[in-house]
Amino acid sequence: MNSTSAPQRSRRFDLIAFDWDGTLFDSTAIIARCIQLAVGDAGGTVPSDEDASYVIGLGLMQALAHAAPDVPKEKYPLLGERYKHHYSLHQNDITLFPGVLAMLDDLRDRQHFLTVATGKSRWGLNQALGDVKLKNVFHASRTADETAGKPDARMLFELMAELGVPPERTLMVGDTTHDLQMALNAGCASVGVSYGAHGVGALQALNPLFVAHSATQLHQWMQENA
Repeated sequence: MNSTSAPQRSRRFDLIAFDWDGTLFDSTAIIARCIQLAVGDAGGTVPSDEDASYVIGLGLMQALAHAAPDVPKEKYPLLGERYKHHYSLHQNDITLFPGVLAMLDDLRDRQHFLTVATGKSRWGLNQALGDVKLKNVFHASRTADETAGKPDARMLFELMAELGVPPERTLMVGDTTHDLQMALNAGCASVGVSYGAHGVGALQALNPLFVAHSATQLHQWMQENA
C-alpha cells in the first residue's frame, strides 16, 4: 500500500478462516451429486438432494457414512473410492464464485491473515490451491484428514496458534451449520453464506454476525465490518 492511499478502517479481525466448498468454490451441487452416485454404487439408499447437501463440510468418510446409514462399514472403502471417482470427473468444472478473488485480494491488502478450514482432504485442497490465481493467497490451511472434522474446533485452534491470533480476533466464514458450530466451539465469531449447502434459517440459528447472499455482498460486509 503506498503512502498516498486513503487511511484504512482499523481491523476488527486479524485472522479470517474460510470454508472451501460452497463458500469460496461453487461446488455444492457437484459434491451432492457425487455423494448420491457413490451411495448408489455401494448399494445404499440414494439420499435426497437436501440430505446429500447437509453433510457437505464434514470430513469425507464422516459425510459419506452420515449420507448412507444403510451401507455397512465394510463397504466404506468402496464408498470413498466411488465418491473420489465421480468427483474426479467433475473437479475441473468447479470455479470460484464470482467476486471471491477480488475479495481475497482486498483482504490481503488490508493485512488480514487469510486461512482455509475445510472438510476436504489435504490432497484435494492442494489440488485446488495449485490454481495460479490462488498462489500465495492464503497464509495457512487445515483439512479434516490432518486435524479433526467439523464441528470439532481443532482446525481453528491450530490456525490461531500458528498465526498467534486469539479467538476474539478470529472470524470463521462458511456455508454450513458445521462451520458456524465450529466457530462457536472455538469461541470465534462467524459469518454465514446462504449460496452454499445450508439455508438461511439454519445458519441464523447459530448466531452469525451476518449472512451474505453472494460473494459480492460478503466482500462489502468485510470492507465495512471486518
